[in-house]
Amino acid sequence: MASSEIHERLNNRRFTVANNTHGLSGNGTVFHYLVDGGAITGTYRGGRIRMGSQVGRVTGRNTIELLYHCITTEDEILAGWSRGEIGQDQHGLTTLHFVWGWLSGATGGGESSYVELAD
Repeated sequence: MASSEIHERLNNRRFTVANNTHGLSGNGTVFHYLVDGGAITGTYRGGRIRMGSQVGRVTGRNTIELLYHCITTEDEILAGWSRGEIGQDQHGLTTLHFVWGWLSGATGGGESSYVELAD
């Protein structure tokens, strides 16, 4: 998947959590991405996330890396990193699978999966 294909799969698309057992985002959290060349920006909110932002880049044929930060509904400020792989499910929706970790405000990390919200 070239950068233009990642643009096609992510740009101006919204995603919801499919699996994130050790993370903060969950039911009700929606992610929205924009792609400009190899640069990625995003916002997320919902569930325990009051508001969050992401910035990242395309790193390979179907891979990306992101830095993220958020403020929670409990007024915690958290920041972390993630490395993701972009795929597609049996319905043609874009999927994201991340390995991630905290940089500030929390410790640990994990893996999480997301699926595109169908219109």
